Amino acid sequence: MSSSLIFKLFFFSLFFSNRLASRLDSDDDGKNIYIVYMGRKLEDPDSAHLHHRAMLEQVVGSTFAPESVLHTYKRSFNGFAVKLTEEEAEKIASMEGVVSVFLNEMNELHTTRSWDFLGFPLTVPRRSQVESNIVVGVLDTGIWPESPSFDDEGFSPPPPKWKGTCETSNNFRCNRKIIGARSYHIGRPISPGDVNGPRDTNGHGTHTASTAAGGLVSQANLYGLGLGTARGGVPLARIAAYKVCWNDGCSDADILAAYDDAIADGVDIISLSVGGANPRHYFVDAIAIGSFHAVERGILTSNSAGNGGPNFFTTASLSPWLLSVAASTMDRKFVTQVQIGNGQSFQGVSINTFDNQYYPLVSGRDIPNPGFDKSTSSNPKLLKGKIVVCEASFGPHEFFKSLDGAAGVLMTSNTRDYADSYPLPSSVLDPNDLLATLRYIYSIRSPGATIFKSTTILNASAPVVVSFSSRGPNRATKDVIKPDISGPGVEILAAWPSVAPVGGIRRNTLFNIISGTSMSCPHITGIATYVKTYNPTWSPAAIKSALMTTASPMNARFNPQAEFAYGSGHVNPLKAVRPGLVYDANESDYVKFLCGQGYNTEAVRRITGDYSACTPGNTGRVWDLNYPSFGLSVSPSKTFNQYFNRTLTSVAPQASTYRAMISAPQGLTISVNPNVLSFNGLGDRKSFTLTVRGSIKGFVVSASLVWSDGVHSVRSPITITSLV
Repeated sequence: MSSSLIFKLFFFSLFFSNRLASRLDSDDDGKNIYIVYMGRKLEDPDSAHLHHRAMLEQVVGSTFAPESVLHTYKRSFNGFAVKLTEEEAEKIASMEGVVSVFLNEMNELHTTRSWDFLGFPLTVPRRSQVESNIVVGVLDTGIWPESPSFDDEGFSPPPPKWKGTCETSNNFRCNRKIIGARSYHIGRPISPGDVNGPRDTNGHGTHTASTAAGGLVSQANLYGLGLGTARGGVPLARIAAYKVCWNDGCSDADILAAYDDAIADGVDIISLSVGGANPRHYFVDAIAIGSFHAVERGILTSNSAGNGGPNFFTTASLSPWLLSVAASTMDRKFVTQVQIGNGQSFQGVSINTFDNQYYPLVSGRDIPNPGFDKSTSSNPKLLKGKIVVCEASFGPHEFFKSLDGAAGVLMTSNTRDYADSYPLPSSVLDPNDLLATLRYIYSIRSPGATIFKSTTILNASAPVVVSFSSRGPNRATKDVIKPDISGPGVEILAAWPSVAPVGGIRRNTLFNIISGTSMSCPHITGIATYVKTYNPTWSPAAIKSALMTTASPMNARFNPQAEFAYGSGHVNPLKAVRPGLVYDANESDYVKFLCGQGYNTEAVRRITGDYSACTPGNTGRVWDLNYPSFGLSVSPSKTFNQYFNRTLTSVAPQASTYRAMISAPQGLTISVNPNVLSFNGLGDRKSFTLTVRGSIKGFVVSASLVWSDGVHSVRSPITITSLV
């Protein structure tokens, strides 16, 4: 199959899947924004714009308008964002030098005590000088520089390697903590309510940046809730903020522009709590493209798995060079007590900061169209000064706007494993408790209730992957397990812009409590950065391996999707610093993987910019990618026999001998050859083959391999699935 045909297939598969979006987003002239991706950067990056213009003139001819080129990617890879018709995009997709052409899609945001829960207290040892020279790049909604979490007292000037810049629009100022800030808004006007420049008025970016690398702030709280010391995983590290998300979403073009700059600016790690709604293959996916070129430069991307759970196949964070992060609970849980007029009390969930007060109760059944019909509104006389009892659960934007004048809301949901904030006193009750409340309302002339301010209780079952966290399997490459790891992502207290809304209304607070894989992602970013401070020469794959193979195993009893919910388990920060062994990988390993995925020599050479080739000896089976987990998809009830090749590298200075230990359920036979590996010391490499035989009856069957020398335990999940 010719390379040009492959490119056309890439283009058409994406085009047809997005035809509706194309019609909705196109200009009056029928043109849409496309990304033309051309692989590795040119030797002379300054010539990129002229090269791209010449290509377009071949396709468009005399009608070419220079302003149709919206952005040129040239600092870290090669490509451009451009307005094209469908026919023009098809022609460019078949041109020499083009890897892929794809529509500019909108991605979405994946929206304290957590560090202590991870066994990572304030007193952990730190390599302060090394940590202060590390730059964490955060691609998000920008940052609020006035937050006390970003105070630069005691910081030295930025490290000499730093090549970034600071946009200063709207009174934005960097300091020695926030050393870089940029914003991107390519090819579309800024929507109402957005602020031009890197300043964050949403809150999401400030929250994630402070979780990863915010400084210590004592007495942090949200109106008394979550009181404690707020801090990031690496409070001495520097932050570079890249604003790619706005009120209308986070576009591919903006994300790629931020990657292009962040890599060249000199960031050491990238935190990206953003993802697409639907899975895409690797080189028609802006995040996969950007993170691949980051890995080429030794930069790991930590990426949120998404908030589309709990169903299978919901994560879009699929690339093997990404660290894909699920969200789990921690041992602190916010609850909101409700007491009705007859003395009965019920424990609900919410982040309720409003003071306790008794109000009359009214059932939503007795209010015409309470928020369901946009053409009518609720009766303000029935609502005014009352707590409304609703037999469902709604977010602020879907429901609360119609409750103007109400004093509070009681809702219900079968899924109550995380708490949200609301613009009114609110609590989400168990369905049986809500039913008891309704019975009480209809049993008395003047029913009433009090919704108390939230308190915290011990969540003894933690950590458990939360219901909203997106699950695998991997739609792009089904035998690469995704997500990779789990971290705290439920009810996280972190910095917040004073102008950003809390629960849908402006509250003027410096901190907020929110949940999402967006919150777990920067936890893992901070831990990966901490590991890097002790192991500055490690590759992104080595850091990823250290996190995954030292993670604490989680219980499939609470998460029946098993590894497709939590990956290798719950992150263990201190163990990850000294894992003993790592499954390392570099660009050549990923090239072999791509060859095995159907990319040809011409394509991988354009992507890598070198002489890589997809020869029979260089075309890797997916089961031989040196990944820290083992995945296999099979036909249900059919016998299978599959082998995996892996290589371990010693990261300990002393000689050591490791023995393989297998844990497998009945019906699986797993062997390792050799089952004893002896290492001479730092950098010594040994290979082994793992073979899995048997059959399965369920959707997901889990086993594990542990290499142990008596000090270190290097654990990898083995997951067999019939979800094909």
